[in-house]
Parts: sequence; structure tokens; C-alpha cells
Amino acid sequence: MRKLSHKQSLMVIIAIALLAVILQFVLGQAWLAQILVSLVGAVMAMTMFIEMIGTLRSGKYGVDLLAILAVVSSLLFSEYWAAMVILVMLTGGDALEDYASKKANTELKALLDNSPQVAHRLHGEKLEDIAVNQVQVDDKLVIKPGELVPVDGFIVEGSSNFDESSLTGESQPVNKDFNDELMSGSVNGDAVVTMQASQVAANSKYQQLIKLVKKAEATPARFVRMADRYAVPFTIVAIAIAVVAAVISKSPSRIAQVLVVASPCPLILAAPVAMVSGMSRASRNGIVVKTGDVLEKLSTAKTVAFDKTGTLTNGHLMVAEILPHQEVSQTELLQIAASVETISSHVLARSLVTYAIDKGLEMLSVSDAQEITANGVQALIQGKLVKVGKRKFVTGDPLIPSQTHTAIYVSRDDQYLGCITFTDYLRPEASQTMVQLHHLGVKKLMMLSGDQVKTAQKIGQEVGIDDVQAELLPEDKIAALKALTPEEKPVVMVGDGVNDAPSLVTADVGIAMGAHGSSAASESADLVILKDDLAKVAKAVVIAKDTIRVARQAVLIGIFICTALMLIAAFGIIPAFIGAMFQEVVDTVSILWALRARYSNEK
Repeated sequence: MRKLSHKQSLMVIIAIALLAVILQFVLGQAWLAQILVSLVGAVMAMTMFIEMIGTLRSGKYGVDLLAILAVVSSLLFSEYWAAMVILVMLTGGDALEDYASKKANTELKALLDNSPQVAHRLHGEKLEDIAVNQVQVDDKLVIKPGELVPVDGFIVEGSSNFDESSLTGESQPVNKDFNDELMSGSVNGDAVVTMQASQVAANSKYQQLIKLVKKAEATPARFVRMADRYAVPFTIVAIAIAVVAAVISKSPSRIAQVLVVASPCPLILAAPVAMVSGMSRASRNGIVVKTGDVLEKLSTAKTVAFDKTGTLTNGHLMVAEILPHQEVSQTELLQIAASVETISSHVLARSLVTYAIDKGLEMLSVSDAQEITANGVQALIQGKLVKVGKRKFVTGDPLIPSQTHTAIYVSRDDQYLGCITFTDYLRPEASQTMVQLHHLGVKKLMMLSGDQVKTAQKIGQEVGIDDVQAELLPEDKIAALKALTPEEKPVVMVGDGVNDAPSLVTADVGIAMGAHGSSAASESADLVILKDDLAKVAKAVVIAKDTIRVARQAVLIGIFICTALMLIAAFGIIPAFIGAMFQEVVDTVSILWALRARYSNEK
């Protein structure tokens, strides 16, 4: 038999309560009403007891015992209307939690409702509609105004503004031009563009994001029962107050009056509502958090370790130097090379073409262009054969010096014209991010890089890294993380590549730079930053700290109010029925406070 939802359980109990009211106050059958309420209360208490046994077997010590004691004691002392109110409160509180979780989770749900389904593929001069999962790498696709980008790729014709807010959290539309990357799931503005697919649908950014969100929803958050930390002392205090009050007053019914107001609903509900709210806030900022306990660990992080390439640096090779040979100018060399490279989809070719266009250069007309696999490209410009690519492919002259940096070489009719070098630049926000992390309580900043020592130390010094370790293999990075002392933990690892995946799993919290990072890193990480912005690491820490602070406040508010009500009830001032009604107010206060985590200190 399918288990009733919290909302359905609430409706059933309300219906039974209404029936009991009719029996007692309309038909005058008080004994029948009492039997009905007592029967329902006993069944609910037994159900809760069975669930509590399961909780204890899993190694958790919850506050469910107080709820059971409150219901049972109310029934024993003929406070059956109080018992009914408690049952309504418990199921109503669970239903309210479901509502609050759904409300707080709106941003995550929106992703699942906005998945690209159709692509317009160019087949020669003909445009055909196909399912997104039929798109192949290098297919030419037309994106019309207002449509979703079906797969990852880059623009080959046209320009437009694209809304990437569902992916990155950035509300401002981004202008995309020739050769600019497009992320699946972003929304085209008001112009038609043609793109070339660089990924199939299953490997595209949007589908990866949906997988992460589904995993986040399916994985239970250990921190959801945050109130369990206070369960044992709170339960002991509640029972002690109830027993002492009954002994002093010589009235056993005083136990029911005290335990009714000690019902633990605020404790059970406050933490999960705050946690889901914090995850929702993170989502709005372009950060996917897979589980609630990630926020707890992140809020107390003592060490943050970074990979270098693609994390502290942009991860994109950009033009560094233009080195012409003989009488060719830098401008001419750049224009010739970029014109030939327009036919290539290689990462260096795209970087070079973008650089030339940014410099305001017009592309020269080329003919008979072809790409030579693993060597380079060649084409005719004004009847002369231009080759761009590897040194050996471009010219066999052994006197041509080989560059220490990544470079492409250029020749015209086998005459060497020069070379263009590329380098990876530091992210502009890297230094400020390190300062912010220190201010947020992170004691140690590390770099774990596979690059050369000199290069890594130079980057580390520029951004303010405390501990630079270079020339590391993936297993060396794991060893470095495991070597940290207990005082230096929890440790956070930030990376983007396949080689970072083992380190992301090893760390207490793994953060993947997901905008251009590998899917392996995103799958291994506990938290994924969708926008290519290192400052989001510090933002994630801020959100985590705010969320945990609000969650604790909500739990403690519930504890303090319940304790105050117990002390008042101990003197017989609050009847059991009225005490049960007070609990609804306490529930509402705790949950509303927990919902503040959605917007806490939002800037």
C-alpha cells in the first residue's frame, strides 16, 4: 500500500477531528468521539514509534520520542482533544515543511522544466528539425530569436545577446559574436545565429547541470536533522520538568501539560527548511550544492586548496607574443595566420581568430583551404600557399628556433614568416578571492599544481597563496590533502579538470569550476560553480555561513520558546489543549525564521 503524503495525512486527520467534533458537540456522543480520537492517536503514536526505531538503528538520536510521549500522555490523562491538536500539528508541520522546501527549491526546479528538446540543423541549404539527442559534434545549427541553445558549441555566423541566468546566475544578457562559446540551455535574444556543435546533448552543459540537480534532490542531507544534536539534552530536560511538576503539584496530568508544549516540531522542521533555502540561494548565484551537509562543512572550512590551470588561471591559451621574421610586420603576420585559421575549430585557432578580430583586423579571402590532422591548416591567399601550425609542418628549416611556450608557426610559399606564442593568464578576480577567503576565516590557502615549480610559485605569489606545491601527479595531490592536520580541516579542494576528480573526492568539500571544466570534475565534486568566476568560491562560503547561522538560530529559537512554555506549563497555567495550540505558533515562528536563509544578507 502506498504511503500517504504529509498533505494527505493532514487531510485525513482533519477529517477525523471534524467527525469527532460532530460526535461530541452535535450528537452528544462524547464517549464515541473520545474512542475515535484515542484510536487515531494510538495508531499515529505506534507509527511514529516504528519510524523512531528505524532512526535509532541508523545511529541517529532524534527528537521523535518527545512527540510520542506528548501524544500518549495526553491520551492517558483524557486530554484527547490536546492529542488531536498535536497530531494535526505534527502532520501539518510536515506538510508545511514540504511546502517550504518546494518554495525554497523553485530555482532548482526551473532548470528541469526548461530543457532543450529540438534543434534546427543545416543540411546543405536545407533546415531540418531534429531531436536534441540526434545532434552530432560539428553539426551546424540555427538558433532563432527566443529559442534555447540545444547543445554546447560556438557561433560561426551572426551575433546576438544570450540569457545565461539559468546556468550561471548572471541576470545580465551576454553578447556573443563569431567564435564565442554558447552553453546549452541559454536563451537567444533577438537575432538569428548559426552555431557549430562542440558536444552532443548528453555531454552538454545543461544536461550535466540537470544531472547534478537531480542528484542534489535525490541525496538526503545528513545535516537535515541538525536538531538531533540537541535532542538528548532537550528530551531529558523536558521529561525532568514534567516529572518534577507532577510530583510537586501531586497531579499526574501535569506531565501531559508539560510534554504537550515540549513537542519537537520546531526542532525537526527548522534545520531542513533553512538548508533547502540556503541551497536555493546558492542556485540563484550560479552555485549547485549537492547535499545540505556540504554547507555545514564549507561554513567551517580551515583550508582551501586550488588547482592552477583552469582554476586560478583562465584555462584558455591566449595570444602572448607575435614574433615576425625578416620583413613581415606583426599586423601582417597576425592577419595572415588568423585568416587561414578561420577554417579550423582547434582551440588555438579560435583564440587566434578572436584576438585578431578584437584588434580590428579584417580576414583575408582564402581558397583551397584544408586542415591537416595533427599538423595545422593551409590555404591559398592571393595565390600563395600559406601554412599555419606545427614547426615541422610549416617549415623543415632546422635553424628556425623552437619556442618554449605553446606556439604556432607561419610560412608563405615555404618561406618562414614568424610565429605566434600563447599563454594562460591569471584570473583577474583570483587575488581578491584569496583576500576574501582569509577574511571569512580560512587559515590556509594552498596550490596543488602539476606545473613546473617556477611557474606555480610565480602564480602563487601573485595571488597570495600560503603554500605552493608543484609538479604533482593526481596521487600526490591526494597525499597532500591527507597530510593536513585536524586543525587544518575541513579542507576544500577547487579544480576543473579530469585530473582533479580524485582530489575533489578526497577533500571534505570538492568544488568544481563547471563553466568550462570537465564533466568528471563536476560529477566528483560536492559543489559546482556554473559561472567561470573564481569569486563564486568566496560567495559559496558566505552563503554556507549565513545558512548555518540561520539554521542554528531557528533551532535555538524553537528550543528557547518550548523551554519557556514548559516552565509556565509546570505551574498549571497552560492547559494541555491550549499548550498544543501554542505549538502551532512556535512552528510558524521557527519555519519563517529558517526561510530567511533564502535571502540572508543578500547583496
